[in-house]
Amino acid sequence: MTTHLDVPRLAAGDRFLLRPWERGDLPLVQEASADAYIPLITTVPSPYSREAGEAFVRRQWERASTGTGYPFVIVRTEDRCPVGAIGLWLRDAHEGRASLGYWTAGSARGQGAAAAALRAVASWGLADLGIPRLQLCVEPWNTASARTAEAAGFHREGLLRSWQPVDGRRRDMLMYSLLSTDLP
Repeated sequence: MTTHLDVPRLAAGDRFLLRPWERGDLPLVQEASADAYIPLITTVPSPYSREAGEAFVRRQWERASTGTGYPFVIVRTEDRCPVGAIGLWLRDAHEGRASLGYWTAGSARGQGAAAAALRAVASWGLADLGIPRLQLCVEPWNTASARTAEAAGFHREGLLRSWQPVDGRRRDMLMYSLLSTDLP
């Protein structure tokens, strides 16, 4: 039996909103597909086509409908422009942990969107969903993503050597975590 998840709308600070994916988010998928890194670590299609973009959005809906996780779009509140994505993935929920992943389109980097989204989803996951441990992995060279995790209160735990395949090669990852006991 699968559990359908309702992806809520969440405030992410004063400047951003998190919401479920919509068909109108295809321009965001198209921009992300042209990024040198995002398609390597996500299911964002590269090269982009309308059909591939629509299939990506449908996969986000399926993740919620099959109970595998909560996929959100990060939207700037001032102009309702989608600027990135964040997901809370429940594959290990039976073990008391969930993982997070996030990305921001190149045109929106440096605005604090990912950190605001990560704080919002982490707080919601720990407090409202009652997940005891949240974790995320960042490649050691990706200092912007590491700063984002730390700005959201995540603690660096260590280096996982040859942890994950990226672009056909096994890559080291830094493990970050946030526990329910870390909340104020």
